[in-house]
Amino acid sequence: MKKFYLTTPIYYVNAKPHIGHAYTTLAADVLARYQKKTNPDAEIFFLTGTDEHGTKIAQAAQKSGQSEQAFCDSVSGEFQEAWKKLEIDYDYFIRTTSKAHKNFASDILVKLKEKGYLVEDSYKGYYCAGCEAFKNKRELEKGNICPDHKTKCEFISEKAWFFKLSEFENKVRDLIERDEIQILPIERKHEVLGFLKQGLANVAVSRQKVEWGIPLPWDKSQTIYVWIEALLNYLSALEINHKENLWPADLHLMSKDILRFHSVIWPALLLALEKELPKKIFVHGYFTINGQKMSKTIGNVISPDELVKQYGADAARYLILTEVVFGADGDISLEKLDKRYNSELADNLGNLLNRTLAMISKYNLEKPDNWRPELEIEIKKEISEFNFQAAGNHIFEFIAKANQKIDKTKPWEMFKLGKKAELENLFFDPQEGILSVLIAVAKAIDIFMPSTSKKILVQIESGKPKPLFEKIK
Repeated sequence: MKKFYLTTPIYYVNAKPHIGHAYTTLAADVLARYQKKTNPDAEIFFLTGTDEHGTKIAQAAQKSGQSEQAFCDSVSGEFQEAWKKLEIDYDYFIRTTSKAHKNFASDILVKLKEKGYLVEDSYKGYYCAGCEAFKNKRELEKGNICPDHKTKCEFISEKAWFFKLSEFENKVRDLIERDEIQILPIERKHEVLGFLKQGLANVAVSRQKVEWGIPLPWDKSQTIYVWIEALLNYLSALEINHKENLWPADLHLMSKDILRFHSVIWPALLLALEKELPKKIFVHGYFTINGQKMSKTIGNVISPDELVKQYGADAARYLILTEVVFGADGDISLEKLDKRYNSELADNLGNLLNRTLAMISKYNLEKPDNWRPELEIEIKKEISEFNFQAAGNHIFEFIAKANQKIDKTKPWEMFKLGKKAELENLFFDPQEGILSVLIAVAKAIDIFMPSTSKKILVQIESGKPKPLFEKIK
């Protein structure tokens, strides 16, 4: 069976969606669209969703004056609305507060216990509430500060159930070294192997003092540790949709802050459950905004809704995903996006379509009988390497060259000289004609800008140009 199962992380609902969430989800959407386009006979399944349990959620709900469930319903709804506005075409949106997921997670913990992989013990050490994660001393900065949240970690002591992660250390290392689980970019693979060299301790699968969570089936004083049940969403979503045959995941997409959970704990859990392992993990970097880390305190968080209002859904999709090399850290600003919007989309693409159709109409040019454009813009290599920026650059090279060709050949002067045959060749040559370029561009950008792609083809068919993108002053 041909299939492609890809996932984003499920996003924590302690805060509203921001550009970082959109970045990962847009990448998954573009890849899913590309798979559907190039593998029409394959079953493509694109999963995203929200992670809704844990201490931070309970605290955020209390602060908002809502119950935990009402708060989760509200914020999860905002994620779904944001993805709708960005025209993200996921196949399923999972919520970890759903009854089906909670039942699935409970059953998995029972299986792990029956297999002898869970043991009751006490935990003494540091815990970062921001990460919802236990930290060992070597992971912390001086003063027991979490390097990601820059907050002091709390020293806690409590009973918990532990997964025997240490038993899988050698097996997981071997699988990663041999690329049976391929981790990209390559420096992330080296990071994980470096972490594994330090040795693995058993990992908690439950918390004693967290009420907002899934109760441990055999010990109601404990709830399933939020990270453990969150990882299980990749399996529970398939069971809920009766698509278990799509496992293993062909691709997990995520940012680098959650790599260790996915590359170490997740494979070990799957080995314990005797399930196949995900084929590939791709890790992208962080955005800074005007040179600073995104922060609600600073007030520099950019929301997807803000970008859609500024640029429209299609332009926002393209600009977000091609601003930096996917996999690397990068800086972003509205000023940079405004400039690229005007230059690439309004001045180059929009102007090319408008002037081309206007000249074809004005000069009364007709396509040759049985005209078939033959130009194709091949971006398979760039997409297969997750280099969306390079794919965008490649497409826009054709647009720039077509505009330059018009400026150089001066069709308005050719028209004055009565060179109709030359004009028709300029616009209708199957490989190099300006109209052939526009059709090839429309077909190539459909994974990035689906609505714009359709608009271009409709305008070409009708011969009536309309502005694709209004310039930002």
